[in-house]
Amino acid sequence: MEFRLQFDNNRDLQLLFGRYDQNLKIIEKELGVRIQHSADGIKIVGNQPQVKRCEELFNYLMTFVENGKDVKKTDIVYALRLVDKEKEIDFKRLAKEKIEVSVKGGLVTPKTKGQIDYIEAIKTHDMVFCIGPAGTGKTFLAIAMAVNALKKGLVRRIILTRPAVEAGENLGFLPGDVVEKVLPYLRPLYDALYDMMDPEKVEQFSEQGIIEVAPLAFMRGRTLNEAFVILDEAQNSRPDQMKMFLTRMGFDSKVVVIGDVTQSDLPSSESNGLAEAHRVLGHVPEIKFIHLTSEDTVRHDLVQKIIEAYAGNQNNHHS
Repeated sequence: MEFRLQFDNNRDLQLLFGRYDQNLKIIEKELGVRIQHSADGIKIVGNQPQVKRCEELFNYLMTFVENGKDVKKTDIVYALRLVDKEKEIDFKRLAKEKIEVSVKGGLVTPKTKGQIDYIEAIKTHDMVFCIGPAGTGKTFLAIAMAVNALKKGLVRRIILTRPAVEAGENLGFLPGDVVEKVLPYLRPLYDALYDMMDPEKVEQFSEQGIIEVAPLAFMRGRTLNEAFVILDEAQNSRPDQMKMFLTRMGFDSKVVVIGDVTQSDLPSSESNGLAEAHRVLGHVPEIKFIHLTSEDTVRHDLVQKIIEAYAGNQNNHHS
């Protein structure tokens, strides 16, 4: 069976095919089809189910091109892997879940079933807790959703906060520049913002109070209306701080609480605000808890191979 795909202009072809047609080679290898250039597009040759899947994949990838973005190898590999693995996810659903925030030449897209559920939860709930290990995209996806909500006018500001554990909570009484003291804790939040927005825009919005990045202690005594509020590293908050934070929520706001219950920096004697919130609020239907696992870890393919190679090497030593 063969199928022809036509394109309006050469720029589209360049973005879709990748440098030296590398994307076409990946698709040929993954789907077992042959892709040939034709005068105004491509011809896909292979057995019917694979050609059909190839057609659906190209339609999905064209949603990147329509936004003027490059199609990256990871976009193809993760999309195929996800659609293969999860029965209820197809390319159409995947296209719907893209967050319209560009990151260094690409669009932010969920790459695992857990990440899709997470994005869906943020769209449909005013308060979402996302619990899971490092590398699962918890913070990155939440900030992408926040930037998207700001651009669409769904909120008037973004507030990003983290507990500054070692800095102590009495930050107001510390001599010297508070910003200097807490910046190391907040740096990862700025890094994610700079990935998604023009640095000048971030600075401008920060000066205007549209974007605020601050330690958790600075949330006390406030009501946060029309805001997208993200509490990161929530496992480092104490129960009283967590309650204080959650009760700041105002009208037309979204709150996303992110953390990894296995990684708390609090003294072992102190209970952890994230774990307690899960226990106390787990049955409130309007609050959504999403649990990501190591299966949602998004890493370079090579990392997976390195891990497997080391595991194999250890086994050889033991045998």
